[in-house]
Amino acid sequence: MTLAGWVIMVLACGGFTGLLLWCVRKVVVTPEAPEHLHSQIDIDTHDKE
Repeated sequence: MTLAGWVIMVLACGGFTGLLLWCVRKVVVTPEAPEHLHSQIDIDTHDKE
């Protein structure tokens, strides 16, 4: 593989891994996250029966 191929592969894999870790950290560390969790019963779809 050429040098350009290695650079693109490393940037792509590093970017994906970084985004994944940021998302996981955001979900785990955010202190007010439990207040924003809702079950299906809490969701009002405004459907008329």
